[in-house]
This record gives sequence, C-alpha cells and structure tokens, in this order.
Amino acid sequence: MEIRLEQPVDAASVRRVHETAFGRQGEVVAALVNDLRQLVTTVTGVSLVAVKDGEVVGHVLFTPGLLDAPRALVSIQVLCPLAVLPAFQGQGVGSALVSNGLMMMAERSVPLVFLEGDPRYYSRFGFRAGSDLGFRRPSLRIPKPSFQAADLASHESWMTGTLVYADAFWRHDLVGIREADH
Repeated sequence: MEIRLEQPVDAASVRRVHETAFGRQGEVVAALVNDLRQLVTTVTGVSLVAVKDGEVVGHVLFTPGLLDAPRALVSIQVLCPLAVLPAFQGQGVGSALVSNGLMMMAERSVPLVFLEGDPRYYSRFGFRAGSDLGFRRPSLRIPKPSFQAADLASHESWMTGTLVYADAFWRHDLVGIREADH
C-alpha cells in the first residue's frame, strides 16, 4: 500500500471512497471534501490517499481551523474526514493515513489537531477528550467523548479555548449530531 498526497486526478476516486464508506451521508461528506480542498495548500492542511494495486482505497483530510485561546487565535488543524472503502477496513489503511498525516502536521509545527470520532479508535494516535485538555467544543451537538484533540510538540500550555471550525463544516451541517441522526 502507498500513502501519498492526493492529486487532482484522484478526485473522483476520493469521492467514491467517501460515498461508499459513509453510506447515506456519503454525498454530503463528499461535498464537504470538495469544499475543504480549497483550504489545503502546501503549508496548510494535507489531503492524503491510500492506494492499493492502483486503486484509491482510503482518504484523509487535515484542514486549517482556529483555536480561540484567551491570549491569541491559534492556527490548528482538523482531521476530517477519514474514509476507507469497506472491503479494505480493518487492514491498517486508516491507521496509515492518520499516522502519516499527524507526522506531517508535527513536521509543520502544528500545535494541535482536533476531530470528532470514536475515542476507541483515535486514542491509539494520541487523541484524548478535548474537554480533558482544556478545550471547548464548537457545538454542543458534538458528544463530549467524540470531541478529541492531539497536542503535538509545538503545543504550549496557554493554548486552550474553543475550537472554531471552517465555514464549510457549518454550510454542510456536518458538526455534531442532529436529533434526526439518532
């Protein structure tokens, strides 16, 4: 398996990965990915794909966000979304994507990475409950255990506060869980 930067030619395959992996929400997640790609530059964010036998089988996106800390706004990254084709789940594809992305974020001196996800899965990468680290969720609809953060080497103790998502998350209403989603 190869982990590499997403190329423009991968867009349709990445869309298929998200549509397949996220089921009924797949189209909305794929649309979010299209909007979030605009925030990824050579210095902010990263879009990685996992390729097996020439086929894109997984994708992860790290995009810029802000931490509204008492001292100053802090540029951080948000890991969202992560998707792997169902036939390739449980084979380390997602782990390889997350690990590579976090390594790139650390190399770029990103202090914090946030996400909404399953603590049982993401704790292996150093993610912990955001509230335990002094962070506030951008929405009360995000279940407390799902709101997670990983503090990287350049994190400083004063960097606490409220996560501010990029507008695209709000436009697609992909923050937390709506009552109808239960």
